[in-house]
Amino acid sequence: MPASHSLFDLRLTELVNRIYPQATSTGLQDEIVRAFWPDGAHRRKRARSPSNGLWSERDALLITYGDSIRDGRHKPLDLLEDFLTRHLKGVVNGVHILPFFPFSSDDGFAVTDYRAVNSQMGDWPDIARIASRFHLMSDLVLNHVSSQGAWFNAYRQGQSPYDRFFYEGNPEDDLSDVVRPRTTPLLQKVETRNGERHVWCTFSHDQIDLDFSNPEVLLEMIRIIRMHIDQGVRILRLDAVAFVWKEPGTTCIHLPQTHAIVQLLRLLCDYATETVVLLTETNVPRTENLSYFGNRNEAHAVYNFPLPPLILHAMQSGSAQYLYRWQSAMPPAQLGCAYLNFTASHDGIGMRPAEGVLPPEEKDRMIETARAAGGLVSMRALPDGGEAPYELNVSLFDAMRRTFAGEDDHHIARFLCSQTIPMSLEGIPAFYIHSLLATPSDHDAVERRSMNRAINRHRWHYPDLLAFLADPGSDQARVLKGLSERLRIRSRQTAFHPNATQFTLRMDDRLFGVWRQSLDRNQSIFAIHNVSADTVLVSPSEINLIEDDYWTDLLGGDEILLAGPEIPFSPYQCRWITNRV
Repeated sequence: MPASHSLFDLRLTELVNRIYPQATSTGLQDEIVRAFWPDGAHRRKRARSPSNGLWSERDALLITYGDSIRDGRHKPLDLLEDFLTRHLKGVVNGVHILPFFPFSSDDGFAVTDYRAVNSQMGDWPDIARIASRFHLMSDLVLNHVSSQGAWFNAYRQGQSPYDRFFYEGNPEDDLSDVVRPRTTPLLQKVETRNGERHVWCTFSHDQIDLDFSNPEVLLEMIRIIRMHIDQGVRILRLDAVAFVWKEPGTTCIHLPQTHAIVQLLRLLCDYATETVVLLTETNVPRTENLSYFGNRNEAHAVYNFPLPPLILHAMQSGSAQYLYRWQSAMPPAQLGCAYLNFTASHDGIGMRPAEGVLPPEEKDRMIETARAAGGLVSMRALPDGGEAPYELNVSLFDAMRRTFAGEDDHHIARFLCSQTIPMSLEGIPAFYIHSLLATPSDHDAVERRSMNRAINRHRWHYPDLLAFLADPGSDQARVLKGLSERLRIRSRQTAFHPNATQFTLRMDDRLFGVWRQSLDRNQSIFAIHNVSADTVLVSPSEINLIEDDYWTDLLGGDEILLAGPEIPFSPYQCRWITNRV
């Protein structure tokens, strides 16, 4: 087959035609190739195989801001590197540094310059050092940019090419079906050299949506991706990707052109000489979220967004019935794809993924219990003009202080259980730094910054943090030690490969269990978690252990005898019962 008609070229042409049917596909295709492989850089002759070993049981991620740790003297990125090396070596092997670029608002998600590192954190060499020791994930905030950045200033001045970079709406259009994650007005009136315009703002009026119907916007984003890959980024988080294509009269979310853009970026990454993983950030109900796997041709990985609200509900209620019901209906990830399992993030605990899973009365109890623990609730606008809960804003560690029955003495055990569940499930586990560090809710930050999400974006003073970690009785030391021990054990178990077989166990509602089997079928693990404050007894025969094998609990060290007594699960105890150690 001639090089000009390679599988890559044919696929790229097909995608360009789907996204931009009016464009000259050959010319735009060549520009895309030059944007991703500048200076004639070579690409792979064949696409990377879906089973090419993108991940393993050794993979686990830390999620953090570049300045979550400060001391007033050193660059925060240097402190982050020190913390990773000192406390998390062998515990996690990847780090998601939330937007580390200059910004104007939303803690980094209103980017003013994609090609620079926020000077208050450090510079590119600091990023590169971390990337040389850990798999680095960064955010491609591709839906919008800052209203105070150079691009939007050039737009207002009518300067080419930026005069066509931003999506302009018409106040006369029917926009009632547009799905919104915020309650602010969708359109913002601005004065430009070309007259009055109404720019589209999916999130805030400081975050102006880009117009991807202009191919120049896509080309510029591809150039930025290439630059970030050259700086060591190996996992690209496509922030708010579901909203990138707009068509008045539609929901403006998950449109076909959006999926085609993700497929185009996946095609480029699969032919890159570097191993680059695409992760889509789509905080939406399950079916919509899973659609970003495509036909194994979109995201390599998607967030498992229902996990945070369902795990929190299980811990609050003492029942895993809804978590079990949801997990038992979850399909395994397609070949070459994986779930990213997490329980907390910088944003909060999203409530939309719980739609259709938790009954309204259970969501209401969950929200009120979180509020009683000091949490806040952020709302989203509905098409009919009403509002609905969008996310819970609370430190997860504080959220675990209370159950539906009130406070008790099981706080630490309950929290450790909540973090052990994502370690056990099919996929790659990821942990927000404030979960690993048992950080309490920061109410002072909420008052100081007038932003609900500030409650879970605490900045630790590094000497104070080190002092807490040096005190074995502190919450910080106890939680980090407990989770680190479990993650180290997990990394040695082939049955915890992200794509290893999984079967959800039907058990007492107070227990949540899965059976995992390694890809070579040599190891089985029965991962069982007591989500209640009760002691629960389980018969060995109930788990269906194979008689010829020797079974032991990796977490407790207990030998499990098939003919022995019932296995006790203390309040919030977890057991990983395996036939291979």
